[in-house]
Amino acid sequence: MKKIIFIITMLCLLNCAKEEAVPVFADFEFEVFNDDFSIPVQVVFFNRTQGGEDYEWSFEGGVPSRSVDRNPGVVQYNEKGVYSIELTASNQDGSIDTKVLEIQIDDPVIIDFEITNLVDTFSPASFTFQNKSTGADSYSWTFEGGTPASSSEQDPGEVVFTEPGEHTVRLEIGNGRETFDLEKTITVDPFLVTAFESEIAFVDDDFQIPVRIQFQNNSISATSYEWSFEGGAPRVSTAQNPEIVFTETGVKTVTLTASNGKDSKTVTKQFEFFTNTNLRELNDIRLGINTAHSSNAVGSFYSIDERRVYNKGEITTQPELGQNVDLVFFGLDNTFDRNRFVSPDRISTDAVVFESLQNPKTTKFINSQELCNCTASLTSSQFDTMQNDTLLRNLTIEETPGGLQAFDNMMVPRIVLFEMSDGRKGAIKIKDFIDEGQNSYIIVDIKVQKE
Repeated sequence: MKKIIFIITMLCLLNCAKEEAVPVFADFEFEVFNDDFSIPVQVVFFNRTQGGEDYEWSFEGGVPSRSVDRNPGVVQYNEKGVYSIELTASNQDGSIDTKVLEIQIDDPVIIDFEITNLVDTFSPASFTFQNKSTGADSYSWTFEGGTPASSSEQDPGEVVFTEPGEHTVRLEIGNGRETFDLEKTITVDPFLVTAFESEIAFVDDDFQIPVRIQFQNNSISATSYEWSFEGGAPRVSTAQNPEIVFTETGVKTVTLTASNGKDSKTVTKQFEFFTNTNLRELNDIRLGINTAHSSNAVGSFYSIDERRVYNKGEITTQPELGQNVDLVFFGLDNTFDRNRFVSPDRISTDAVVFESLQNPKTTKFINSQELCNCTASLTSSQFDTMQNDTLLRNLTIEETPGGLQAFDNMMVPRIVLFEMSDGRKGAIKIKDFIDEGQNSYIIVDIKVQKE
């Protein structure tokens, strides 16, 4: 009887154990790094299974392709495609469950495009755009200031930009899951402007022929130039910045036509040229007494060709300037009782307060015509009315003891005659004696032969 009861009890226990077996519910999730589904793609898996003890993962197309870990870590996909991910979970009670998901892996998305200018960048400028992007199936172009202004084509064709300046070109691409964008800038050159300036040669700034002029082309967005010079040599030029010599008197027209292949514009200017008198006029020159020169307040040395006064400081720091000096004025003091012009090569003997010059020139002077006892003579009235070098050309400049004598300020104006080392002759008109103590000076006009 007891044996029967034991068997019944054991059967009952076995049947009760089977009824309480733990079920398995397979489940998992995954996360793509940076939400980037373009190869290479890295995926991390999270096991959410309930009741499981053993696991079998299968990663189609993945590296690794399988795993028996509860959480397999990172799996990498290197090729485009749709792949199955399968998890089978089981336990010791014999419960088994499987879950399958799919993952879509995309080609890598690379965005890029090239811009090609068809002719030139002058308005209107035409460009084409070559789409070099990969991994996309949709395209959206925008062309700031362009015609057309937008496109959804992979390669949008020709786009024309009219307004000068910078224009932004934007491309946005997508693969159905992600979008990418890229901007580049094109530049349309300014509208054509024709313009030029001129610089007269220093020795020709009185516009007496022949006159040499350097032309500076300031045109904008031009590629070719056509010049016309009335009365010039040469009369025409295609150079960008030509130098021209004008040999005819009167009002002459200079014309510049600038082009860029799409537009052409012309500008003209007029210049007036005069007969060559071979006479240079230099006005209102200040020459200081010896103390003014030494203190650098008003210089006593003058260069005819440079049309410049030098003081002691300039000559001391730049001794090479000494070879430019043609006239040296020596004034003893502000009483102007003793004044004379001295040859640059004789200042160390005739005007002991001045130091010798480097490579000095020789200039002959007649300071006091009234004491000269020579044939050379020129009055103040003749100086004022002189229109050419005829009077100067006919003078014979001879230095005499009387002519070299100093002068005072009792005669105003006073005419001093001179002849330079190259044979050019001239006259100095002393117009005023200005008393400013140690900074005193005289004011002179000079008329001198050009050649």
